[in-house]
Amino acid sequence: MEKHRGFPSRLPSTDFQFTIRRPVKKGLPPKLHARERYADRRPADRRADEGFMWALMTHFGAEPFVRGNLDAGRLNWVFGREVLPAEDPFDPESYDALLRLDLDLIQRNFPDIFRPDWAPGGQ
Repeated sequence: MEKHRGFPSRLPSTDFQFTIRRPVKKGLPPKLHARERYADRRPADRRADEGFMWALMTHFGAEPFVRGNLDAGRLNWVFGREVLPAEDPFDPESYDALLRLDLDLIQRNFPDIFRPDWAPGGQ
């Protein structure tokens, strides 16, 4: 499992996790699948999504990247929309799966993270 050095492990001052420390010992890693983001989600969950998207954009940009130690639970909230498979066939149960960002959709869904004065966690 590739560890993304320099990638934030969580949203500052919260328990919203962005990375994992070690791979699953038994079996396959958790499967990536798109989770529905409803309009009535808590503001804290929305901030966590924004912070995660900001970290992905600043760390990877438009280049494809390996899933590696990115937290599957957090990825599932943006998978299939802002984060897309970058290979065909795509294995959703692999730490080596390639992903890419849809920067146009990120700009539409998370416009605040493109402001120069925005900081993760609303700080």
